[in-house]
Amino acid sequence: MSGFSGSYDPADVTFLLKPVVLAATDVAAKERAIQSGARHYSEMIAPEAVPDAAYLALYDAALQRNGLRLASDIAALAAHLAARAEGREVVIASLARAGTPIGVLLLRTLRAHGVKAAHYAISIIRDRGIDRAALAHIAARHDPADVVFVDGWTGKGAIAGELQRSLADRPFGFAPVLAVVADPAGVADIAATADDYLIASGLLNGIVSGLVSRSILSDAVVGPGDFHACVTYPEHAAADRSRAFVDALAPMAALAQPRPIGGHGAERAALRAASGALVTQMLAAIGSEDANRVKPGIAEATRALLRRMPERLFVRDPGDADVAHLIHLAEQGGVPVERLDPDSRYRAVTIIRSLGRDRVAA
Repeated sequence: MSGFSGSYDPADVTFLLKPVVLAATDVAAKERAIQSGARHYSEMIAPEAVPDAAYLALYDAALQRNGLRLASDIAALAAHLAARAEGREVVIASLARAGTPIGVLLLRTLRAHGVKAAHYAISIIRDRGIDRAALAHIAARHDPADVVFVDGWTGKGAIAGELQRSLADRPFGFAPVLAVVADPAGVADIAATADDYLIASGLLNGIVSGLVSRSILSDAVVGPGDFHACVTYPEHAAADRSRAFVDALAPMAALAQPRPIGGHGAERAALRAASGALVTQMLAAIGSEDANRVKPGIAEATRALLRRMPERLFVRDPGDADVAHLIHLAEQGGVPVERLDPDSRYRAVTIIRSLGRDRVAA
């Protein structure tokens, strides 16, 4: 098996995914199947459409407003990874697909500073684990000790936990080192910030991630030894922002003066405690025991509004420009908007609607 690059420059990334044709599942049918336990979310893919002009304008505004901050964070992460490598190669395994634009930016920044680097996008799926076929592919070409796993942000830590579980037996020698831009959950090993701020790529789906879907793991399309699957969206090429996003930020990241980020480890325990407390508080508020219904953080709240059946949206400050797109989506979908605790580490939380099968908290 060999990878592909989606709509990115082939020098920027190799997707270790298997492109397949899979009929999209209506959002309501998908939600029913997930909540009933009939099917795992990774076995289905929801339809993806190009956002309307108003939403794309909010994306453009977010990129303009926070682009320099993200470039600075990329520079800090790249410098940290280079120092950690001590002259060896840095191999980025971005977690498809949210991690992939960040992985491209890190790769370009490292190379701009003369660091030997490679970048692969691989699948990891909650409750199903990491793609071991992809790990084998990387291990055949690089030293697993040089690999760092990259994502864009953390929500409440589900994927970080999955990475730990998946690599507990150190397959091929890989260690679960996770680097992200923003880690409000306190679960990443390396992070540029703990602030839940709006990373512009988090507003969009495939059109900012190489015209590639999130990963799929279904026996219908993934056979023994195959990479996890995906579908591609060439029909959305005219709206694709993938190259434009990295082209806009990579030059700024290469020129930014990196700041030290080694102090993140000291914050992690307090961040994890605050994140857990928020999830507990949200579950109590909705009378539920299902933590999967709580999607904290701007980016995770966005994905829930775009791809799931939301019940309500909580925002810390409705006047915050970084949540304007969330309020736009909520208004479009008739989703009530409520206030989050002003002291919350998170700026937004989306609650997934229960379809009647949720366990009610005592």
